Amino acid sequence: MPTENFMDILFSNWQHTLKTFSVDQVAAEKAFNDLVTAYSTPGRCYHTLKHIDHVLSTIQILQGYTNNLAAVQLAGWFHDVVYDTQAQDNEERSADYAFALLSNLNIPESTITIVTRIILNTKDHQAAVDDCDSQVLLDADLAILATNPVQYPEYAHAIRQEYSWVAEAEYIIGRRQVLERFLQRSHIYFTPLMSEFAEPCARGNIQGEIQSLLSG
Repeated sequence: MPTENFMDILFSNWQHTLKTFSVDQVAAEKAFNDLVTAYSTPGRCYHTLKHIDHVLSTIQILQGYTNNLAAVQLAGWFHDVVYDTQAQDNEERSADYAFALLSNLNIPESTITIVTRIILNTKDHQAAVDDCDSQVLLDADLAILATNPVQYPEYAHAIRQEYSWVAEAEYIIGRRQVLERFLQRSHIYFTPLMSEFAEPCARGNIQGEIQSLLSG
């Protein structure tokens, strides 16, 4: 259960992101409450407000690589707003959700276009070489892969809980395929900072999880 202080910090971050756009405060608060409700739905163990906070914090670290920081931050807020482990269109539905809510807040169409593009790129975690904004969000989203030896197993366990409806043998096969696809990539991260400092740790954590899955 998120603490009151945590929620205050999140709301402050939300207000700061919207500051550029002169959004009505009542509408901004309602939109924030809608996001909180969405990220607090039953069945979420990893894709929660804690994840959003971590993504936003990482975006702050990587903001020097962005062309449109506000758009990247908004994409961070919305990229997992729809999350159903039994669905195949979470990213599309999250982008639609962002389009509707941000349009209601009178965010410029040019910004919303960038936000939805970035969200859709989280489906395969790939971005064009000149799409710096998507690259930053993708790196922030996958920053958990490079976390410390205590937090990584907690992350892996939370993902397993979100797929509790999947039989163990089937989950091991599917999860291993996901992890091996990351290892097969020439690079997991796009930004120079993450490539240099996070990539080795992420690959080590992924290899460790695969070994754990195989050893039962």
